[in-house]
Amino acid sequence: MAKKSKTQRAKASAARQQRKADRDTEVLVEEVAPEPEEKPKKGLFKKAEEKPAEAAEPKKAAKKADEKPKKKRFQFLRDVKSEMKRVTWPTRTDVLRWTGVVVVALIFFGVFVALLDNVIITPLLVLISGIGA
Repeated sequence: MAKKSKTQRAKASAARQQRKADRDTEVLVEEVAPEPEEKPKKGLFKKAEEKPAEAAEPKKAAKKADEKPKKKRFQFLRDVKSEMKRVTWPTRTDVLRWTGVVVVALIFFGVFVALLDNVIITPLLVLISGIGA
């Protein structure tokens, strides 16, 4: 059996994560889905019996809403851990090589700007200001 490439492993992992998320949302939808109710009749006067039934439902919804954060409290950390497994980390030699490139570029542009400022721009400004005086 051939070894899977990093891309294939990442795609398979993403597919597993998607299936897991779909299952979790299905469970949450089933838990939170309200029971079917009779539609209230349209009229000018409401019955006194409708008020207690409406007051009981927000309490049920509030309890179900409280259960959701407890279940998903550490989901963010689990997601971070799974994402960090997918990261392709550079080797030590790559890090050292690119660090050298950055340092050399910083030195080059620092010297370039210093020369541009001290050798070209400053004397030019002094010359211009001397003409205007």
